[in-house]
Amino acid sequence: MAKPARKLKPAAPKEPLPLWQEAASFAARAHRHQLRKDGRTPYVAHVFRVTMTLVTVFGCTDEAIITASLLHDTIEDTTTDYDDLRERFGADVADCVAALTKNMAMPEAPREREYDARIAKADWRVRLIKLADTYDNYCDVETFPPEARATKRADALDKCRRAIALAKADAPHHPVVANAITRVRRLIGEV
Repeated sequence: MAKPARKLKPAAPKEPLPLWQEAASFAARAHRHQLRKDGRTPYVAHVFRVTMTLVTVFGCTDEAIITASLLHDTIEDTTTDYDDLRERFGADVADCVAALTKNMAMPEAPREREYDARIAKADWRVRLIKLADTYDNYCDVETFPPEARATKRADALDKCRRAIALAKADAPHHPVVANAITRVRRLIGEV
């Protein structure tokens, strides 16, 4: 006797990928030919470490912040522009990335002043990402040759202190920022 045919259930609709997962792939492709200043490490490792710092060290779980952190250097360092990010990831994420983008056409001193002023006016989430960025860059000092480390450490320390100063006013309103500031201070030995 033949078995009755089984009815197939319709396939469940596919869940869309989380935005951060799409951003991780996008960042990996955008930075694919770039290396860190050590000349060995793929640049995207920095982007992933910044995001891991946000999640595992600072305790951030906000999808937009995580997504923007993965993309934080795409406008500055790749052929990606604001419109690409807005179309793919939304204006919220694109605005954060744009705020974290330095104008490399300017001389360094005025560029850094303009950059800090823009970050100061930006959404608090930009300052949180900047704290993670400076945390990772400070940790990365050890990859430089011994003769360059003192200068690189001093520069990274200055950038950590600037990021802390910019984010200080956010700490009472956003516990994740308060934690981030504490963790960056601990890293640089100022707690």
